[in-house]
Amino acid sequence: MMLSIWWSVLASLGEGGQDFDQEAHIQESAQLLSSYLQVDTRAEKELDGARFLGEHLAAAGIPYEIDEYAPGRANLMAKLPGDGSGGGPVCLLSHIDTVDWEPELWEGGPGPLSGAIEEGYIWGRGALDMKGMGIVELQAFTALKRSKATLSRDVWLLAVADEEDGNGGAKRLVERWDELGCAYVLNEGGMGVQDLLFEGQTVYPISVGEKGVLWVRLVAHGEPGHGSTPVVERESPEHLIRALNKVRAHNEAQEPEWHPAMIELLNNVGQQRKGVEKLVLTKPAKTVLKGQLMDNPVIRASMTTTWHVTGLEGARAPNVVPGTSSAVLDIRLSPTTTADMALAELAALIDDDAVEIQVLSREEAAVSEWQEDPFYAALSRHIQADRPEVVVGPAISPGFTDSIYLRHVGARAYGLVPFDVSQEELAGFHGPKERVSVENLDRGVRWLIGVLEETCTLP
Repeated sequence: MMLSIWWSVLASLGEGGQDFDQEAHIQESAQLLSSYLQVDTRAEKELDGARFLGEHLAAAGIPYEIDEYAPGRANLMAKLPGDGSGGGPVCLLSHIDTVDWEPELWEGGPGPLSGAIEEGYIWGRGALDMKGMGIVELQAFTALKRSKATLSRDVWLLAVADEEDGNGGAKRLVERWDELGCAYVLNEGGMGVQDLLFEGQTVYPISVGEKGVLWVRLVAHGEPGHGSTPVVERESPEHLIRALNKVRAHNEAQEPEWHPAMIELLNNVGQQRKGVEKLVLTKPAKTVLKGQLMDNPVIRASMTTTWHVTGLEGARAPNVVPGTSSAVLDIRLSPTTTADMALAELAALIDDDAVEIQVLSREEAAVSEWQEDPFYAALSRHIQADRPEVVVGPAISPGFTDSIYLRHVGARAYGLVPFDVSQEELAGFHGPKERVSVENLDRGVRWLIGVLEETCTLP
């Protein structure tokens, strides 16, 4: 393990009697994101991304620290101090790393490291996940400095490594939690999805919680043999097949859990509708919607514990029956289901001494309080300002982000990326032709500046 820390401070550009031009600052965001996307920050290359962000903090006169906690893997940390009268620190979190790409799927257009600005979009791997949000946070953070606002609480900018693989950067933050002590964390999560439930309506689900994670390997043991002579009752593949059939049936039989976040989100959607749609969506009991909601894979995943077979192992040759066969399960836990509960349920479901359950990874679900919370309210209100077609509400994310680790140490973490995206644009998330519009980026910076001015500054 390596640890490399340095600080860099330059004279603030907001000093010397010059007024801060917020609109000009916002207009710089597209070019800044373009340059950030040109920095290759796949796994173990995050240090270059941290240095890029640090250069722009230095230009604004903001001290920063780069913590290289493993070779090439680095977190960036910077703080604007407040007087504490407004409460605990607000932490703006993004991850520097991006997933890999398949070059052939990017042919015929801007490449994944191009950062091209074409036809109103900025193209490149990470535009949505999550360098775009990283630039929104950087620009809002430096705007606070350059505007010479008096802060009522500390504001941190945190950009971490290894979100996509093992969450090493977030775990490193937890190790240094005494320095941070974030009361609130703003991180990736819900985006504004156009036409999600109704045409012409954009729904922003703010992630207030995330399902837990239980990754297991099922290892079936049996008699090895020759493929020409089946003795399936005693062979490992047959034990495994029986177990997996039970898992699949169990997943299909899951009933929805009506978490208060889902009820509130549907109620908010219904407030914009009329007639029967409004009546059904705003009713406290929404069981009439069960079929429609459970037909949507994303919504179904957010309302149930999911039992998903994601890999098979064991075959050696077509004519060889292996002594062991295995499968990997990705079990995502609803907030009411612990990992221990799911393991006991899985063992009872399989009910086969020949099948061993090996735990690969586990993390309990975590939900932040959002009701009557002023920071959550500010996030929601500023997204909806002057936009009658936009609906905002709380949601439990079916996936997990770095926020889950920070919730476990006491932060209220909310996941919200202020971009309105179509289904086509959303397909670029971990996919080809990833891009974000200049309009989304600029509007996002204005939104976050407004949120921080309301929640973190003195009059």
